[in-house]
Amino acid sequence: MLRLHKKYFYFTLLLFVIEVCIAIFVDDRFIRPFIGDVLVVILIYCFMRTFWTIKPAILALSVFVFACVIEILQYFNFVKVLGLEKYKIAVVVLGSSFDWKDIIAYAIGSATVLWLENSINKRVKS
Repeated sequence: MLRLHKKYFYFTLLLFVIEVCIAIFVDDRFIRPFIGDVLVVILIYCFMRTFWTIKPAILALSVFVFACVIEILQYFNFVKVLGLEKYKIAVVVLGSSFDWKDIIAYAIGSATVLWLENSINKRVKS
């Protein structure tokens, strides 16, 4: 079902701003590569929930699978295969190097989303 959920829209905007700040101002080995990947899964989840009413578990799993597919495509140097390596935005969005730690970060992001959704739903029902 398509409809605008303002709460998720605001979370999407907030997470997008945080991701941009991390990309611009943080150059380390933990926050940018790991926390950024955890947050990007949550960002995509919130973006999707902004417009569609989908069960949290189904959406979280779908976002996790999507992120893993992108990561696997990085292993095969997909950006170069598409001829997009000279476009910095394509390299940033699609990534350029495979890392197992990224899949762990995606799993943590997905688990965080499910935990938050379940916590909120328990409070609302009480």
